Amino acid sequence: MTFEVKGNQFIKDGEPIKLISGAVHYFRNMPDTWSDIFKKMKAMGLNCVETYCVWNMHEKKPGEYDFTGNLDIAEFIRTAQKEELMVIVRPGPYICAEWEFGGLPWWIQTDENMEIRCSNKAYIECFDRYLDKLFSEIRPLLCTNGGSVIMMQLENEYGYYGDDREYLKYLRDGYIKRGIDVPLFTSDGTSKANLLDGSVEGCFSTLNFGSRVEENFKAHDELYPTQPKMCMEMWNGWFDAWGDEKHHTTSAEDYAKVVDDMLTKGSLNMYMFIGGTNFGFTSGANHYEKFAPDVTSYDYDAILTECGDVTPKYYAVRDVIKKHINCTLPEVPSNRKKRAYGRVRLTESVGFFSQLENLSSPVHSDVPKPMESYGNGYGYIAYRTVLNRDYEDVTLSFESLGDRAQIYINKDLIDILYINDRLETKITAKAGDFLTVLCENMGRANFGSKMMRKKGIAGRCLIDSKIHFGWEVYTLPMDNLDRLTFDGRVPEEKSVFYKGYVDIDEPADTFLRTDNFTKGFVTVNGFNIGRYWEIGPQKTMYLPASLLKKGRNEIVIFESDGIKGDAEIELTDTPELG
Repeated sequence: MTFEVKGNQFIKDGEPIKLISGAVHYFRNMPDTWSDIFKKMKAMGLNCVETYCVWNMHEKKPGEYDFTGNLDIAEFIRTAQKEELMVIVRPGPYICAEWEFGGLPWWIQTDENMEIRCSNKAYIECFDRYLDKLFSEIRPLLCTNGGSVIMMQLENEYGYYGDDREYLKYLRDGYIKRGIDVPLFTSDGTSKANLLDGSVEGCFSTLNFGSRVEENFKAHDELYPTQPKMCMEMWNGWFDAWGDEKHHTTSAEDYAKVVDDMLTKGSLNMYMFIGGTNFGFTSGANHYEKFAPDVTSYDYDAILTECGDVTPKYYAVRDVIKKHINCTLPEVPSNRKKRAYGRVRLTESVGFFSQLENLSSPVHSDVPKPMESYGNGYGYIAYRTVLNRDYEDVTLSFESLGDRAQIYINKDLIDILYINDRLETKITAKAGDFLTVLCENMGRANFGSKMMRKKGIAGRCLIDSKIHFGWEVYTLPMDNLDRLTFDGRVPEEKSVFYKGYVDIDEPADTFLRTDNFTKGFVTVNGFNIGRYWEIGPQKTMYLPASLLKKGRNEIVIFESDGIKGDAEIELTDTPELG
């Protein structure tokens, strides 16, 4: 296959082609579902799939790389090619995508000389090493090498963020030096300012929007009249944040009309075709006036649901596409099987404080430092100190918190502080009492100027208006719960680990309800399926069939705030996103 950009047209194998693409993130979907998703794309009339790449998952530690399981981007691309789909890759290094830290690895924050998304030397050294490794996976799969990758993107929506054109040129030249010889592009907002700051010579410019095609192309038509017209992110829904009143949805008919208008003008990539799931601690956050962490589900009200089911939006858009391509489409594949396995009692429990030494080795600090300073990027961190005198209704305060802190005196939960609400509380305690501050990182900002904000306790901790010295710090990435010892004792504190088992005869997709729980995360057979929080809007957690096995399956929950009834969850066949 050959693919090139000539003037305002895409040319495949010597003939003009209109790209009809959909966004599928390999890292948000299990590998055994990729082929099913691609077949549903073909049945809707799509000829292309687009994906971001996730630096922070591929390089969890500096110089250590992971391209296995749902991080196997090469296998994702090969599977798309088997289903006769072209592929657009958007490597970043920054991607946004409502993903933790916009796809950047947390550990770059440990370098005090670091400045992201610019010509900063420390940043360049980090992403150069990553791109070397990533492109060794992708390069053999370029269409110029017999593969299906037809285009690649520099950075992402840079026109919203900064104006370092030398940085964009460095990225462009780096792609070319690494043998990326397919067309390169940028994608940005629709204003003239966005395009001027986000575009770079040698890359054609695409737009991101969700409606009003002609209006949104006005600046692009003026600046780049001879370039292809492509909406690289035609938004068909939106993401949810914890505390939203309800799950975001959009009209199928309205979106189908926008698709019709865009296909009349040029090419498009539907964002998202399937949203998928923010497994583990991978969900990002927006942080403007307030901090808004994203929920576990990335359903997005997309063309397919989070679990891959077709929707009314799928059929409405399919009817529009049929008009434009004028051919018979394959039959739409059936939805994957769902099962309701019923209620599951979590019969074992153990208190958080009794497990601190099992989960972590303490590090002494004169004063609390941010999570990143202790080599921990995700999950939780506990700061513990012994009080050296009596306190009566005095103020405990923090300069900054990232993002939520539970305040314990011994094993009694005194208060919960949250960055959006307040950063101080009152305590009463005796000399010799333990004060523990358990902080949760709820997701780094994935967009804007506050991306580099640190997690945990960032800044001074004051007790009775004085700096308190002498802390033991426990990093808690919660990535190995096999260390827990369930001893049968009834926990005294609110923060508790619960464990139970479910025996199943046939693994199938299911949805886990945590109605009796307040806030925490769930692992199934050792895999972290994500966070839950009673404030919603999300009420169920997607549990893919591939994470289950025939026979006994282990479920472990860390509940940070205290349960509201029996330690019982339900596995149902119906999602509830609010």
